Amino acid sequence: MPGSSVASNVFSLFALLIISSLVLLLLRHFLPLRATPAYLLVPIFLALALPVSIILLVPIDLASSSRTNDEASRGIWLPDRVMLVAWRVAYWLTFALTWVILPLLGEYIDSGYRTPKDRILYSLRSNARYQLIVLSCGTAGLVYVFIQNGFEGTSVKALLMALAYCWALIQAIYLMGHGLVAVPRRLFRNANISGRLRRIQSQAPKVHDRVTDATADLSELEAQLAQLRQRKNGISRDHQEWVEDLGDISDLPRSHVIPGAPLRASAAPIPAVITDRYLAELTRRLNRARHKRIRFAQAWDRLIQDAADTQAIVDASASQHLDFGKPSPHASAFERLTFLNPYTRYLLYSQLVPGIRLAHGVMFSLASICIVWSELIKYNAPQLSIINLTVIHHRQSEYGKVGFAGQIIAALWILYMCATALASFDDVKIWGNRALVRRNTYGESACWYAGQIAKLTVPLAYNFITLLPPAIHRETTFYHFLGRLIVLTPLGKGFDYFFPILILVPVCATLFNLYGRIKNIFGFGVVEDDEEDNPTGFGTGGWREGRDLIERELKGRRGVGLSSSPLPSGRDISDTGARPARSHVRSPPRTGPPHALPAQNTDIAQRQAQRLAAATQAAEEEDENAFSGFAHRVRNTFEGVERPEWLSDLSKRPKWMGGVDGNDENSGRADFGRGLGRWFGGRPSDGRLRL
Repeated sequence: MPGSSVASNVFSLFALLIISSLVLLLLRHFLPLRATPAYLLVPIFLALALPVSIILLVPIDLASSSRTNDEASRGIWLPDRVMLVAWRVAYWLTFALTWVILPLLGEYIDSGYRTPKDRILYSLRSNARYQLIVLSCGTAGLVYVFIQNGFEGTSVKALLMALAYCWALIQAIYLMGHGLVAVPRRLFRNANISGRLRRIQSQAPKVHDRVTDATADLSELEAQLAQLRQRKNGISRDHQEWVEDLGDISDLPRSHVIPGAPLRASAAPIPAVITDRYLAELTRRLNRARHKRIRFAQAWDRLIQDAADTQAIVDASASQHLDFGKPSPHASAFERLTFLNPYTRYLLYSQLVPGIRLAHGVMFSLASICIVWSELIKYNAPQLSIINLTVIHHRQSEYGKVGFAGQIIAALWILYMCATALASFDDVKIWGNRALVRRNTYGESACWYAGQIAKLTVPLAYNFITLLPPAIHRETTFYHFLGRLIVLTPLGKGFDYFFPILILVPVCATLFNLYGRIKNIFGFGVVEDDEEDNPTGFGTGGWREGRDLIERELKGRRGVGLSSSPLPSGRDISDTGARPARSHVRSPPRTGPPHALPAQNTDIAQRQAQRLAAATQAAEEEDENAFSGFAHRVRNTFEGVERPEWLSDLSKRPKWMGGVDGNDENSGRADFGRGLGRWFGGRPSDGRLRL
């Protein structure tokens, strides 16, 4: 194509620089950059930067392939050769990171061994089963491709790209379908301040149980490590150094437990002979338990902060004055701004922020409807696709053109599709214990999340260009590089066009809460349900129990003088103004050892006993049949009748039969409970009636 692309080249380089900076900031948020080794940091950086660059590369490809010589209407464009090289580098690097490098690297970090050789061998063994499954599927697919197209050199490459695309598209369509409903619905729910507070309180018992269980598991492993450090026999010098290194990492003194003290009944026994495999397993479990403890501790602190903030907004509705106190040294630049007075701050958080959430919810709902509609009609009537109408603005020619405005809109569409898919990771409970934790993300979890982002971006990007008319997307370099290999066989062509229609399945399942119905029928769920299981009170982790847990946590932190310490959210509570004291205590960061509990195990035992008692009473009151209900009423009738004195005298035994003088008021009721009353479920009189 004639013309110079100098301006487009400069724009592309500047955009790549911005993308790299944003990815580094994202890594800094979740990983300690200085403590993270380079062999982990570089692959994760590439696995994030390349998918984001693909979001930029697709609009440039659309404009570069437009059949026009008018450079002003083409937007940002690059020569065909540059586009082909860019797609090859981005795709094959992403492919290698997704299917080979990141899985091996994740197991390498999670191995628990000390030497690189042992770590590599463990990683290869752990991924062998997964690679064998992939190889088996690839062999079957290769036979099919050879039958359809004959034995050609491009068949192997086409098979690799098609299988990777199909598997990733299945996962992407499911996650995106769930996110298209969950993201707008979450915004609508959070716009209601009182409802948001109720949901936070309903989540508190579950989060509190998780952080307590994680702390108990870590304490058990640390006790096992402490006993191992006291051991003198059956352990070599290298293993002693290994154990000492584990103790130093855990900040565990030798006096953590008394030598010879028994572990809990659930603790694994220490073997007679210590081996590398046992120490590697112990190291792996310690690392996982430590990061799990940090993860749930941060979740608990964040929940307490959200509850305190939301409660402060609700309490300020009467006075219409809201003051979060002076900012702490760790506050962000936005939180340090003090130009708002208490009244304008109240208007901001009670009126403006909910309104913005509602507006975004409406906008994202419309975007979700447009995406679903475009997926349904892209094969039969692509000209009616909403995405097609918003991206292609210049329709004077036969094929249409994509300008700069269309490029921006296309990038926003792809970004929203990827964001909805990634937002579903927090809801879908099939990822094990992996999670992203601020500044403390486990290395294996970071590799897994980076791999998923890299895996989902390519199929979503290609699925987006298929929403455009065939005359547009078949001229792109992306189609010639990837698309023509996917549709090389009839099976691949049909899968590419018809499978996205199944997006209705996750959309309907999320919209009509089919996951909750499945959970009620089968006893397990796939997606984390935001609704309260029991909104009526105690016994099953309801919002009242969560409210008491939050209030107790806030009072406990006030009682030990933690209210004036720097808080993770960047605010302090030394200046609370006229707000009620109960709702304005911010949670401080947890700087103590990992085994410090936010609440003692006795509290958990009491709550479990409470739940058991409530469940037992509910079962007795609700699960009785007609016969037992009739028996209870008959028994209450007999017990409620006051017995005359002459009948009580007849029921007393004479002295020569071992009787005693005096009239016991409760003797008749006790005899009734032992005699006739036993037929109707008699019991000792305790002042209660069964109605």
